[in-house]
Amino acid sequence: MRLHYAPRTISIAVAITLEEAGLPYEAVPVDFSAGEQKGDAYLALNPKGRVPTLETDSGTVLTETGALLDYIAALAPGAGLVPGDPERAAQMRSVMYFLGSTMHVNHAHMRRGDRWATKKSSFDDMIAKTPENMAENARYFTTDCLEGDYVLGDDFSIADPYAYMLCSWLERDEVSLTDFPEITAYLDRMNARPAVQAVKSKGML
Repeated sequence: MRLHYAPRTISIAVAITLEEAGLPYEAVPVDFSAGEQKGDAYLALNPKGRVPTLETDSGTVLTETGALLDYIAALAPGAGLVPGDPERAAQMRSVMYFLGSTMHVNHAHMRRGDRWATKKSSFDDMIAKTPENMAENARYFTTDCLEGDYVLGDDFSIADPYAYMLCSWLERDEVSLTDFPEITAYLDRMNARPAVQAVKSKGML
């Protein structure tokens, strides 16, 4: 498999999950600073011009973080990355959908305002609102998503690489982690995992 990624973006959640699953992959960097994601070659692969993009062993191209995490978990069922119980699996995915549809979007308002508006005043308003929104999301994550050491309590799942990346951006969004000791401890636990260490050693994070 070939994972097209940009360092420290949400695509790194896919790399962490591949490491957790013990699946081999080739990491292909996409240079955002050079606008490579908007070039013809990359757009031919992923017309959305975003990461992650995963080329499977069969040659299929897959996109969207949540879909890729589920795909990897299905390829490596022995890794136990998705609960076998349907209700627990649904709880896990409800966290993932919150992260993808709400928290990630709120984060993007700080630096990607041109996705929603054209006026500088609109950008300024979105930037000003981002710390408040992200702090609210952080509170919700600690009270309604994080059941213990991980999203599912003692059980690591594909929701955790997703949550790890978004929580790691909080300080960039002007949210003080001193207000969220549970998240600080969560990030410490995640940073200690061999999969995260492996991704860091490759310069992806």
